[in-house]
Amino acid sequence: MSEGSVQHQQPAVPVLEEQRLDEFLGAVPERGQWRYRPRRVGMVWRSKAFRAGAVITVLALCGLVILALVRQQTGTEGFLVGLGLAVLPVPLLMAAFRWLDRVEPGPWRNLLFAFSWGACAAALVAILANSFATRWIATATADPASADTLGATLVAPVVEESAKAVAVLLIFLFRRRQFGGMVDGIVVAGFTATGFAFTENILYLGNAFGEDQHLGTTGLASVTAGTFFVRVVMSPFAHPLFTVLSGIGFGIAALGGSRHRIRRVVLPLLGLVLAMGMHALWNGSSSFGPYGFYAVYGAFMVPCFGLVTWLAIWSRQRELRTLSTELPVYAAAGWLTPAEPLALASMRARGMARDMARHWNSHPERARGRAAARAVAEYESFATSLAMLRRRARHDGAGPDFALREQELLHHLWQRRDVAGPALTYAAHATGRLRAPRPPAPPPFPRQFSHGGPPQQHLPAPHRHYGGHNPYMEDGGHRTPSA
Repeated sequence: MSEGSVQHQQPAVPVLEEQRLDEFLGAVPERGQWRYRPRRVGMVWRSKAFRAGAVITVLALCGLVILALVRQQTGTEGFLVGLGLAVLPVPLLMAAFRWLDRVEPGPWRNLLFAFSWGACAAALVAILANSFATRWIATATADPASADTLGATLVAPVVEESAKAVAVLLIFLFRRRQFGGMVDGIVVAGFTATGFAFTENILYLGNAFGEDQHLGTTGLASVTAGTFFVRVVMSPFAHPLFTVLSGIGFGIAALGGSRHRIRRVVLPLLGLVLAMGMHALWNGSSSFGPYGFYAVYGAFMVPCFGLVTWLAIWSRQRELRTLSTELPVYAAAGWLTPAEPLALASMRARGMARDMARHWNSHPERARGRAAARAVAEYESFATSLAMLRRRARHDGAGPDFALREQELLHHLWQRRDVAGPALTYAAHATGRLRAPRPPAPPPFPRQFSHGGPPQQHLPAPHRHYGGHNPYMEDGGHRTPSA
């Protein structure tokens, strides 16, 4: 046989011709059917899983170290007693801050990170830095008593508030889309400070229990009871109140957008300085005489707590007003009914809409009622995100991905409008936000409705945007969705 007859024929190499390039590349299978995938060489650190694992590992190590340090100072029994008493105010504080964040709830992963940072990382930094500073001052001044006072009044506020503010800073920098104003700053700062106070209370209550064990005191006259009353009953809001000032600074900076660079630096620093000052005044109140603590508590801490509480509630109401301001343009364009922006701007109407959707669709199957209520809740969440997206676009300019994000949110709203629209319209009438005859209850949603929404062919195509801008901002929203 000839040499050519035994050799396998080599396949032809496709010739690169510009006129056939689109035809050739168009035959490439979809990404899900690829047999060969690009290797990610040297890019592991950019993986979300890697970064999340690194953060969890660091916080876990800090937690183990702080656990060992606190147990070493309080003993095992003192640690357990302190843990049992310190955990009591935590659910109440977390519930209060979560209630404040009901309009546009932030993801739980951010809040759990903030709490863990305060309880583990910030507490570890504080206990090490405060101990070192107190020992250094005692050595330099040869006066241990004054070293404790100076450390608590001057060093501890700077160290502790700086360590807690780092959690707010990290979320502000790396979760910018989920940090849109004062409410977000207050909530993140509150969770961070709640975690820090939790660990600190374990230390103080555990030490107090050890002192009672040494002195043999029990009951209401014990040091443990006094410490519990001061730290858990009278002032559980102390640490959250300090750190919330830093959160307010970051929140106002977030409202200004990326164009105000000086404001983005100055306001968080100003909030941090105010937090340090209030913390120093609180720690130094005992040096103002026998009634100094009560004077500072009654004349300063309680009024400041009331003022910050009012500001937090006002900020939440401002978020609700944003919905009634930004969403009517979508109602004029046909995406929402005229009553929906009014209902979405009321927490009472939103809750009523969920309840009505559950009631209307619970017969004969309760699961359908729960699915309807969940669809309305998701509709409210997406509508809130849409209003906040538009507000940020008006204040900071529409980003390059504004049109795509808007289209995605409108897609989610349209999928759920058959269930959420009647419920929200009914709630707007029932709560008096829309003066008109109350509409009748709609029929239950179809059985084929699922969490993913109705079939895709019933979804109208969202308005197309050209040039990266939003046409609603130019024509006042007098458009209707295409069929």
